[in-house]
Amino acid sequence: MEGDSCIVRKQSVPGAYPLPDIPTISSQQSLSQAVYQRRAEYTRSYKIRVKIGTWNVAALPGTEKDIGAWFIEGKGVSDSLTGLTVRTDDDPSKDANGNPLPSPATESVTDQEKRSTKKMSTIPVNDPGSLPGRDHVDLYVLGLQEILDVNSKIEAIRPYTAPHPANKWKRSVSEALPAGYELVTEQQLLGLLLLVYASPTIAPIISSVSTTSVGTGLGGWMGNKGAVTARIVLGETTRMVFVNCHLAAGNEKASVSQRNEDVEQILNRTKFSPIQGEGVAEDFGEGIGDEDFAFWFGDLNYRLDTLTGDDVRRLLMLHTRNEYDTRHISLRKIDNELLAAGLSMEMPSSNHEMAGRSETSSQTAMSRSSSITLHDTEETDPSSDPASLQTTLSSLLPHDQLHKQMRSRTVFHDGWQEGTIDFLPTYKYDVGSVGMFDSSEKKRGPSWCDRILYRTRKDRLGYLRAMKEEEEARWKDAEMKGRGLDKPMDEEILYDYDPDTDGAEESYEHNLDHDADSNIVVTKAGYEDRLELDYYTSHQRVLSSDHKPLDAVFTLEYDAVDVELKAAVHQEVARELDKAENEGRPCITLVVDSHNGHPDESINYGDVRYDQPKTRSITIANTGRVAATIGFVDRYVGGIAPPWLTIEFDRASDNLNTNPNALREYTLEPGDTTSANLTVHITDMDQVRSLNEGRSNIEDVLVLRVQNGRDHFLPLHGLWLQSSLGRSLEKFTRIPEGGVRRLQHQKPDGSSHSSGDDAVKWSDPKEVFQLTEAIEALVERTVAEWDMKETLEERPPWEPTGWPFSKASWSSDLDQREFMIGELREALDTGQPFVYPLETDTVHKVEALAATLLTFLESLEDGIVPQELWQELNKEIEDRERSRKCMSGEEMRLWVLDILSVSPAHSVSFTFLVSMLASVVNELAPLRSWPPTPTTPRSPDTLLGRGRGPSHDPILARRQQIDSKYAEIFADVLIRGTLPGKGKDKKVEEDRRRQVLEVFLRSRWEEDMVR
Repeated sequence: MEGDSCIVRKQSVPGAYPLPDIPTISSQQSLSQAVYQRRAEYTRSYKIRVKIGTWNVAALPGTEKDIGAWFIEGKGVSDSLTGLTVRTDDDPSKDANGNPLPSPATESVTDQEKRSTKKMSTIPVNDPGSLPGRDHVDLYVLGLQEILDVNSKIEAIRPYTAPHPANKWKRSVSEALPAGYELVTEQQLLGLLLLVYASPTIAPIISSVSTTSVGTGLGGWMGNKGAVTARIVLGETTRMVFVNCHLAAGNEKASVSQRNEDVEQILNRTKFSPIQGEGVAEDFGEGIGDEDFAFWFGDLNYRLDTLTGDDVRRLLMLHTRNEYDTRHISLRKIDNELLAAGLSMEMPSSNHEMAGRSETSSQTAMSRSSSITLHDTEETDPSSDPASLQTTLSSLLPHDQLHKQMRSRTVFHDGWQEGTIDFLPTYKYDVGSVGMFDSSEKKRGPSWCDRILYRTRKDRLGYLRAMKEEEEARWKDAEMKGRGLDKPMDEEILYDYDPDTDGAEESYEHNLDHDADSNIVVTKAGYEDRLELDYYTSHQRVLSSDHKPLDAVFTLEYDAVDVELKAAVHQEVARELDKAENEGRPCITLVVDSHNGHPDESINYGDVRYDQPKTRSITIANTGRVAATIGFVDRYVGGIAPPWLTIEFDRASDNLNTNPNALREYTLEPGDTTSANLTVHITDMDQVRSLNEGRSNIEDVLVLRVQNGRDHFLPLHGLWLQSSLGRSLEKFTRIPEGGVRRLQHQKPDGSSHSSGDDAVKWSDPKEVFQLTEAIEALVERTVAEWDMKETLEERPPWEPTGWPFSKASWSSDLDQREFMIGELREALDTGQPFVYPLETDTVHKVEALAATLLTFLESLEDGIVPQELWQELNKEIEDRERSRKCMSGEEMRLWVLDILSVSPAHSVSFTFLVSMLASVVNELAPLRSWPPTPTTPRSPDTLLGRGRGPSHDPILARRQQIDSKYAEIFADVLIRGTLPGKGKDKKVEEDRRRQVLEVFLRSRWEEDMVR
């Protein structure tokens, strides 16, 4: 289909403009968008069960043996210690009519605890299960915490996540699941593990799976605390997010704030990969809040405020003691503790009264006046029975820190919900016990640490809408007060609203609707889904951890794509697009020529390196019936293209304007095509520095305009690979082993102060040493190889003065040299040794190294001799010239090095370079075979010996030529500073720069001979 490859983006300026008779489906509309607009024709409704489970296994052995029974089979729920009501159609112990099925009696609590061992499951024998499970659930989402010991310092600071601890959990879950269930995704962060399994009918329609981790532990980043998160899309329509977290522990006030901070960090730092599906492709990944349904679960660690732990333990154990018979040790431990506190085995007259007294005084024990025992034979409503477990729980929940934070709009207030808590606190129990709360020396107070929250898109939007209305009301109230209208006038009635008090008692679920359609959720894709919480309870009779596992079962109704119906709509839309494209309006098809085997809708340059151009081609075809005039136009952000991009068409433009900024247009007749090459080439050093520092990137959008048609937006992007060029020497001392590519977006500050004990700090830049050492070695090898030739027919490659640093002296092929230079720069960037193409002449290797060194030195931000140090040197030289104070060459060298010593990186680099140059000079023009002739020593007539003229001896004269040429080449490369504008002053300073370098190139022998 001709229009299928058209690139279409959301309307923006510059963009398309409306014309009178535009068809419903325009010629420029992409096929995928047009099909998406008719999505109601190819989607069908589905209903599935989703089970969310969470469990802190406390790194205890044997816990994996219980996972299948409670999570997959719904076992381990205590009917007497929860308010769970199971629907008849979900109760495995009853038939379709609600009649009990014959089955063996479930194992008693006493027998279960006696049998408890780490070598086998602790689930009660003959437990038929209480919750939907196995193939009655379509999507299983399990969040585990502390699958390894996160309190271990070794584990807490481990820089990577070891995958093997998760294997036994995946194996246990897979063995318990019915045949055909698939592991959709998994994510682990040290002790956190998130597993998502789907039934055979659901797994094939899950797409856009993305997982991520956020560490909030030590230093705010380590993985001993944090979250693992997954995003999936059901049936191409419904976005679901699952967050398994482990928040900061502790019962202090600061701990609550830290938990809240952990939540904010998880929300802010969680980012998923972009969704690629129907409609417009996303350019950026989503975070938490962009989904249709979110589930947040795990060990949130929120505790009970203002109540003493002992009081809560004893109050709850008045209920749990009835699970044991008189012969069990747990009953004796509970009774002994209650008796030691002076309590009877009866419930207080009012649990609310008891909780209130605990809040006001931590020393007040439970009420000793009791009139109602737990063994009340008369049937009563648990919510109205003051002695019932549900009443006890109701008296404790107002003290729950999480609910308090939600009500105060601190965290989880923007639409998050939780099911009714009618089960015992999930923490902390003696391992191997059903109802014995922590009997250790610490006696930690029971708390609902483990939670499952959920939120729909409707809930979040409702909250945002309510906040906007509240803000508008506050603004209106402030405006009225400013106008003096805050008090009613005579016969004038104004609404009375106090923003500080109105709504203050509103529940954190204030944004939820309660009409008949309150569970309808309009998704981001525009579909109507429904989510209903069926069950929310703990598994009290799982004994292998000090936490009780918790799960929730939801029913989700959603629309999913029917593949066959979509194919039919696709064909119909394709025919309509073909018809629309041929109705007279200019229409083009823009094709990005692929470099990876399949067409793209954007130009991807892949990895981009300094001075290595990359070209991608586009083909533009006139697929309409009339001529189309096209051209790239100004993007309103600086020309038609970014400065690092050049565009070349394969034909001359209609308007032959020599102005490079003029709009160039090209007319295509029907059926005609043209192509253009788009080349990215980074050579400007300011661009290199900006890319290295992350201030810019290789990403832009070109606008291709069609006269009387619609604009096409052509995104282009590439990945800049960090370069050694464009940095300062001080920054090089802070680059780790492996070169600048190992920085991973870190920015070495270039300061001399370490940011920590492990901060990278080298005594000298490795890159300078690597280049100078390689040049010295290869020059020596070049001379040795030449001497072995023993031929006079060829001239030595170093005969041109200035070889190998003068471009005019290079003899290698340009393409070969450019290739080697690119490989050398790559080795510098990655911290690898230099490698040369096979059978490459040594001379050509030296020339490529020399070119690389010069480029490297020219790119340095501060040079080898920074401007401030050169100014100090230059001033001292000028003063000595005026006073005609002279120094020997040795004194001069020591003085220059002393000035540079204030910056070790510059001093060492300078020494490397001048030593290398002196070594190269000695190889190319050796004086060792030249017999010295005694002369009368004389002092130079200036500080730097400007009176020295060329020698009459050819060997020494050759040496002087090379010294001078090297000094001329490297003077401006090594030394930074603005030269004077005037001709004479400028020449004087240029001479000083060269002569400072010449001092380091001259040997003592040479100095003695020229005196």
